[in-house]
Amino acid sequence: MDTKMQEAIALRENGRAEEARVLLLDLLAAESKDDAADAGADSISGSNAELLYQLAWTHDVLGLEREAVPYYKQSLAIGLPLEQRIGALLGLGSTYRTLGEYTRARTILQQAAEEFPEWAEFQAFLAMTLYNLGEHGEGMGILLRLLAETSANTGIQEYRKAISFYADKLDQVWK
Repeated sequence: MDTKMQEAIALRENGRAEEARVLLLDLLAAESKDDAADAGADSISGSNAELLYQLAWTHDVLGLEREAVPYYKQSLAIGLPLEQRIGALLGLGSTYRTLGEYTRARTILQQAAEEFPEWAEFQAFLAMTLYNLGEHGEGMGILLRLLAETSANTGIQEYRKAISFYADKLDQVWK
C-alpha cells in the first residue's frame, strides 16, 4: 500500500477525514494522469481499486454519501481483495439505504449476504433495509435468527430454538 494512502487512512482514523479526502483525491488525480499517459487516454487502472474504496469510505465518514457511491461502484467493478470487497459491499449497501435507495440497497445486501453468509453484518443491514421497504416481518425474522445465532447471552441461548422457530411465524396465531 502506498505510504500516502496509509497517511490518508491514518488521518481518517484520527478524525481528520477532510484532510484524508484531499490527500486521496490528489493521489487519484496523480494516478489518473499516469494512467492517461500510459494509455493515451483518460482511464482508471486496476491499481486504483483500493484508492477508490478508501475515497468512498472517507466520503461516507464525512457524510457525503452521494459522492461515495461512484467510488464504491468503481472499486468493486475493478476488483478488490476479499476484506476490502466485503467493506465496499457493506458500504455501498448501507449508503444506498441512507440515501433512500432501498431497492438498490436490498439488492446489494442480499447478494453480499449470499456471497458471505458468515458475515452477520450484511444480515443486520439487510434487516434495516427491509424495515425501510415496509417488509417488517421479514426484517424482524432476520434479526431474530441473527440474535439466536450470535448472542452469547445465557437467556437468549436458553431460548435459541424457540426464537429461531418463531422468527418466520411472527403473525401466526395458534388455536
